[in-house]
Amino acid sequence: MSDSELETPATPAPEEPEDRLDEDDRLRPDFVRRVLDRVDAGDTDGVRELVEPLHPADMADLFEIVDRDERQALAAAVSDLLDAEVFSEMNDWVREELIDALEPHEVADIAGQLETDDAVAIIEDMEEDDQRAVLRALDPDDRAAIEEALTFPEESAGRLMQRELIAVPEHWNIGQVIDYLRAGEGLTTDFWEVFVVDPQHHPVGTVQLSWILRTPRHIAMADLMRREQTLIPVDMDQEEVALRFQKYALISAAVVDEAGRLVGMITVDDIVHIIQEEAGEDVLLLSGAGEGDINEPIRDSYKARVRWLVANLGTALVASTIIALFGAAIEEMVALAVLMPIVASIGGNAGTQTMAVAVRALAVNQLTRSNTWRTIWREIRLALLNGVTIAILIGLGAGFVFSNAALGGVIAAAMLINIAVAGLAGVMVPVLLERLDQDPAVASSVFVTMITDSMGFLAFLGLAVASGLVG
Repeated sequence: MSDSELETPATPAPEEPEDRLDEDDRLRPDFVRRVLDRVDAGDTDGVRELVEPLHPADMADLFEIVDRDERQALAAAVSDLLDAEVFSEMNDWVREELIDALEPHEVADIAGQLETDDAVAIIEDMEEDDQRAVLRALDPDDRAAIEEALTFPEESAGRLMQRELIAVPEHWNIGQVIDYLRAGEGLTTDFWEVFVVDPQHHPVGTVQLSWILRTPRHIAMADLMRREQTLIPVDMDQEEVALRFQKYALISAAVVDEAGRLVGMITVDDIVHIIQEEAGEDVLLLSGAGEGDINEPIRDSYKARVRWLVANLGTALVASTIIALFGAAIEEMVALAVLMPIVASIGGNAGTQTMAVAVRALAVNQLTRSNTWRTIWREIRLALLNGVTIAILIGLGAGFVFSNAALGGVIAAAMLINIAVAGLAGVMVPVLLERLDQDPAVASSVFVTMITDSMGFLAFLGLAVASGLVG
């Protein structure tokens, strides 16, 4: 027998992480293509070989990257790898799509492995009949916790909190707490602090885990605990919860019901996701793009965007009406038609700048009733400074290009007026919407654009007529 016949086929070397991820820790396009090629070829073992080493977050990214038509086949090939951690890392739209393809008992198995807040995130978007089927398949304790969470408003602390926490009575000493943590079965394993409660289960203090480990056993918890703590009402909006974590540099916080009893806790890892979601949501709402998720169904994206385009169409008609009133003047001097868009465009940009600052300040509680007028006065002064600068530049430029000093003066004055109005509108509109309990990020751009366009055309054309530049 020849040496070549004795040789065994070489086993392919396992892929290194750099073969799967680029320098920014994103999945490489060629890796994604290799996975899909094996899915198309029906090579289930080959798909698992490629996907199994991935971190749950990277595996979730893989499902988000591939086309919608390819996800079910990929899920079937790696079904045993799709555990609860992968689903908890997944984009909401993609997760919902995959969950819809699972049987209720399979969803229940996944939800049962998750902390309450993550399980609620999976179940809350399901159809009511599917929800009931999944809840029936859960263990009684898990079902009771999730059903309670679903009674709270969406995007509230009650939905966000997890019920798995460590709470001990205030009369215990450190030794008793340590023994309880070591012997207690079914206790959560992920926590940074222990909550101390009174006989009515009201939180009276907290003790960091590091303090417990470094303190003699005989010391009472009441002597060690920190009594000052930030308590989160169960119905508080998640955006306000995130602001409290940011303001007070919290790692975790107790959630209390209307009677002040401890019912759960929120940890900073959940808040990181909330901060990211809320920041992205505000930016997208300012543009009228809805949720703006590239995995969102086209029909939902269409409905979210088209209504704001229709609203913009209506506000644009206001500006067009103003232009129509000065039709004769525009016909007399073509330069007016050339310069009009500049006045409206610069004013719109100035308004957008101020509006973005105001919306952000409202979102992070920098702009409150206490400093509203000071902020408005600040933005007016800033707008006047910007207006003077731009007015001088455009006035000199227009006067030189059209050899008409009067035209330069008219557009300079119009530009100053429009930028000043833009600065005022950019802060006033979000503040007024917020006072009316409306989300300033949703509708501010429509009104600010209408004001700056209309005022820009009115100021420029009106001044041109009033100055005698045109008849």
